[in-house]
Amino acid sequence: MTRAFEDLLRELAPQVLGALVRRYGHFDVAEDAVQEALIVAAQQWPRDGTPIDPRPWLIRVASRKMIDLLRADQARRDREDAEALAVPAGPATVEQIVDQDDSLILLFMCCHPALTQASQVALTLRAVGGLTTVEIARALLVPDATMGQRISRAKQTVRRSGVPFRMPPAQERAERLDAVLQVLYLIFNEGYSTTSGAELLRIELSGEAIRLTRMLHATLPEDGEVAGLLALMLLTDARRRARTDVNGALVPMGEQNRDLWDRAAIDEGVALVTAAMSRKPLGPYQLQAAIAAVHDEAPTSESTDWVQILGLYLLLERTTDNPMVRLNRAVAVAMVRGPQEALDLVEEIATDERVADSHRVDAVRAHLYELAGDLEVAVEHYRRAARGTTSTPEQRYLRARATRLGAT
Repeated sequence: MTRAFEDLLRELAPQVLGALVRRYGHFDVAEDAVQEALIVAAQQWPRDGTPIDPRPWLIRVASRKMIDLLRADQARRDREDAEALAVPAGPATVEQIVDQDDSLILLFMCCHPALTQASQVALTLRAVGGLTTVEIARALLVPDATMGQRISRAKQTVRRSGVPFRMPPAQERAERLDAVLQVLYLIFNEGYSTTSGAELLRIELSGEAIRLTRMLHATLPEDGEVAGLLALMLLTDARRRARTDVNGALVPMGEQNRDLWDRAAIDEGVALVTAAMSRKPLGPYQLQAAIAAVHDEAPTSESTDWVQILGLYLLLERTTDNPMVRLNRAVAVAMVRGPQEALDLVEEIATDERVADSHRVDAVRAHLYELAGDLEVAVEHYRRAARGTTSTPEQRYLRARATRLGAT
């Protein structure tokens, strides 16, 4: 199966699912029917050729599969009535439902507040991203059976909630949008800098997050935070090729070959965040994107405008109570005012129980002590940070840093 073919099926999956749910209801059954239709397409299209208009083809096959599943469920429950086959009021034919793209409605549905964040991420990747359960389990380093159960429970929760298949009302949509953006951000971060395992990058996750955020931005082009999140993803992902060396070892941003950065992605991200920063009020994604743009526009690490970055972090702190933001600000403080003031700030941050067990506190401490010239203490914190992370590439980098400093 070619990459282009896979991309086509992945793009069509949420559109077909939306059409079925709008027509028949039964979100959980519809999702299973779409997956079966995709399997049929994967078997037939390479042999017989892709249909001229593949979306109606998939909707027709998925509709038949859904009716079969509903009938099987009816028989299994030995029901006398035909409730399982009841069709809500709406378009009566495939032709009447094929032209509407309900992907955005699905995205909001998958981020229903009744679901845990882990379930929101999994269901979004399955229903809107078009990934299989096995692909999601592999990407998130969860056993296939566990992921299958998680997705099944999430679909049942959505069904029991009785949420209608439509965009939430304005107030609820605004509240739910925060969850949607957070889920997309989590998916991107897990792909760009994995929290555990042997690989630093999972491109299928970061790429899918960018695709879904593009879709959301196309639907909500005037929303500053949606544009800010897309810009942040693009500006961050632009550095991906330079993040590892030929041996797969992690390369910190200050040491990266900036010729490898994706200039087209940077230009697009800068344009997005420039427009987004004119929309008030400013939110955390807009400000994080602005920080990323300052980094990406610097031709060298030494020419980075740390004063501007520090100012942006101060604004960002006003919008979010996040100790990791303060930790990043400490690095900017070190670059502007010196490492000692930054170390004092880190000690304050370390008292926050939300980061008490985070290896990143020790990693920042190590970097700051290295800047201050106290290499012995820096080595100690690099080693402690390496013991605290579950990411193999990060462990190797931190240990290598400690070894290098210990030899000087």
